Amino acid sequence: MNGRLAIFDCDGTLIDSQHNICAAMEICFAEAGRDPPARDATRRVVGLSLVEAMQIMAPDAGPEAHGALAEGYKRAFHDMRGRGLVDEPLYDGVADTIETLAAEGWLLGIATGKSDRGVALCLEAHGLTDRFVTIQTADRHPSKPHPAMIAQALAETEIGPDQAVMIGDTSYDMAMARAAGVTSIGVAWGYHSPDELKEAGADHLVYRPADLLDIVRNAP
Repeated sequence: MNGRLAIFDCDGTLIDSQHNICAAMEICFAEAGRDPPARDATRRVVGLSLVEAMQIMAPDAGPEAHGALAEGYKRAFHDMRGRGLVDEPLYDGVADTIETLAAEGWLLGIATGKSDRGVALCLEAHGLTDRFVTIQTADRHPSKPHPAMIAQALAETEIGPDQAVMIGDTSYDMAMARAAGVTSIGVAWGYHSPDELKEAGADHLVYRPADLLDIVRNAP
């Protein structure tokens, strides 16, 4: 393949899914007999793989309990989706950015802490499945900020690190990009603050989805 590659995080970058994530977290903690976590705490771990997130959310628990909480979260989210309670709207301006980049010849990818099934359902709901040529998820890779997701996306698209950007809303995305040697673009409408994104090594910051296109085009 030729061209340039723009890799997007999903939750907090493409879609605003915090209400679903917080609700599923509260359900799985309650079912485990634990006090539901504060929603601010839950938003802090969005982007991590589930077991790693549970290690932070329940530091007093052991590996078995972390695994059980992760499975409980999956069940809760699946049940919510089955009852039509999952709402994952795109941020305003994101769809136009994706369509424009694709039209300009950019290759598009996703690197997310979501599962294969979760990201597939999300993209299908928004009619975006065909726009992404490489999709990397927590099902097949170590948790962010390990660079494995980006490394695999580069391998699949045959794009060099100097021709790729990683776009995300958390410090985990920025650290992952730095570890993989690609340009990092932090978005300020997600779940970590601009200061945290800068501290994690963001090369660029964007404050409105409408401004993302110009920053992606001109990076690095």
